[in-house]
Amino acid sequence: MKERLIGFVKIYVFFVVVFVLQKPLFMFYYHSLFADVSWADYFRVMWHGLPLDFSLAGYLTLLPGLLLIVSAWTLSRALRWVWNGYFLLVSVLLSVIFVTDMALYEYWGFRLDATPLFYFFSSPRDALASVSGWFVACGLLLVVGYAALLYKLFHVVLLRKKNYWRVRIPYRRGSVSLVLLLLTGLLFIPIRGGFSVSTMNTGKVYFSDNQRLNHAATNPAFNLMESLSKQKDFAAQYRYMEADEAARLFATQLDKQVLGMKAGDAGADSLLTGAVLADTLFTTSRPDIVFVILESFSSHLLPTQGGQPDVAPNLDSLANAGVLFTNFYANSFRTDRGLVSILSGYPAQPTTSIMKYPRKTQHLPSIAGKLRQAGYGAHYYYGGDADFTNMRSYLMSSGFESIVADHDFPVSERLSKWGVHDHLVFARLLADLEAESLDADADRKPQFRVLQTSSSHEPFEVPYQRLDNPRLNAFAYTDSCLGDFVRRFSRLPQWKHTLLVLVPDHLGAYPENLGNLVKERYHIPLVLAGGAVQHQGRRIDVYGSQQDLAATLLAQLGLSHGEFTFSKDMLHPSSPHFAYFTFPDAFGRLTDSTRVIFDNQAGRLVICEGPDAELDLQKGKAYLQKLYDDIANK
Repeated sequence: MKERLIGFVKIYVFFVVVFVLQKPLFMFYYHSLFADVSWADYFRVMWHGLPLDFSLAGYLTLLPGLLLIVSAWTLSRALRWVWNGYFLLVSVLLSVIFVTDMALYEYWGFRLDATPLFYFFSSPRDALASVSGWFVACGLLLVVGYAALLYKLFHVVLLRKKNYWRVRIPYRRGSVSLVLLLLTGLLFIPIRGGFSVSTMNTGKVYFSDNQRLNHAATNPAFNLMESLSKQKDFAAQYRYMEADEAARLFATQLDKQVLGMKAGDAGADSLLTGAVLADTLFTTSRPDIVFVILESFSSHLLPTQGGQPDVAPNLDSLANAGVLFTNFYANSFRTDRGLVSILSGYPAQPTTSIMKYPRKTQHLPSIAGKLRQAGYGAHYYYGGDADFTNMRSYLMSSGFESIVADHDFPVSERLSKWGVHDHLVFARLLADLEAESLDADADRKPQFRVLQTSSSHEPFEVPYQRLDNPRLNAFAYTDSCLGDFVRRFSRLPQWKHTLLVLVPDHLGAYPENLGNLVKERYHIPLVLAGGAVQHQGRRIDVYGSQQDLAATLLAQLGLSHGEFTFSKDMLHPSSPHFAYFTFPDAFGRLTDSTRVIFDNQAGRLVICEGPDAELDLQKGKAYLQKLYDDIANK
């Protein structure tokens, strides 16, 4: 038993060591790209990259674990062939992945995923046309050399001295098999990444606002495996019409301020500044900004909008005292999609979530990135697991300097299924604000902060009891946390120059049993409050959705938003005013006169209301087609 148990551990550890050592090799090879990093950053890369290394090592140890069990029952020659063949195959695959990744990173700017494979298998000749024969030859030599080195190391470390097909069959083979089976089963833990809500994904290794360090920490073999499991040909989806017709209809739905202009053009900046002067909501051009993204809230919880009384009195009070957008809609039904819509002005997709693709999200525009260019600091607060659905990689790519998440709180405070209850997250943000107000030497550059709540989510277990309905009680709890935060924050000096933006990530949990293909399923409030808002008690009735928040906010700050292709300034009279949302294989488009919801899977209209419904249906199809074109090109 001893030899086989030691062999099992050695196999797993050996894979981990190989993956860890590949990281400094990658950084040394691209030393010019990492010239400004310290030696400590090399170790940080290796340390933060361990979760993916542990996971992939677990996958690769599964078969050897089973072979060790077989070796307790038979010592056949076939077992030896399988054993050697497996390590030879793994050596070749890891070599091909590592060398290909090293060769392509300079050109692609991201770690190896399924994209090069897609191009190669679509047209091998075209894929290789841009590289010389010498480049290909050198690459092949490196692949062969590295594969031979890996196999040699496998043979020396694992095979030469302990040929497990030659070790005698143990006396208690049943016990040995049971122990080895248990160890093999335990590989589920590193493979999945523990027992948290989120499963292992590339975003778990993102730790720096230097994107190259995040890339260096990424295991290319894991990245490729993850990409292959999700890869879709986005450019082939939702082909409703000819490209020219789609482009024509799409152009009618773009923000008129930036249509035909490149972001940053003098003309665009001038036009944006004019728009701000025409309808200015803020008392200062550079307010501090605090977003509170409210988990699952909806307009159905606000008496101001005809919703339930006495559930969210604090949010309702802020809506009455501030600026309320009354015809505002969520882009989707899930948090990951809603976050990208809010923070990047990018519409949700009906068949995927772009947040799951770090290579694509790193090319998205973002409010955080735009504000940092304007001199803001950017910080994110969340009580849950920031690695869920690659959220961390998205936030770091978006420009956030710091992320406070569940592991930044004591274990004793992680009492919710989703991590830390909302009142503790609000308290953390408030403590940072209070510390800033007390620090006379603090850098007074404006700050952008985002707090994402999580307690108003299944299973609705909160440290609060006011309403009998557990769903409504959870919303009431989060609302009470918001109210307490605002009351205490309003006493601080920063309040007078702070814009507070309150927006849900999506509608969820209430109303119960609400259909997915009705407009009420996506109706949410957008509230602007705080000391920096000068139009108190204002109602804005134009139609818009989460993706439009970016352009509207940036226009109010006098910042161009041309890179936010899908976002519209809701306050500009020449902007097309419509709301857009998606559900798996369905989309909706709403205006003040038209309601269109189309079920693509069924190929039919679920709702078709208004005089221009047929034209709006075609616009909605063109919009979705161009969205998937854009995803395919990122």
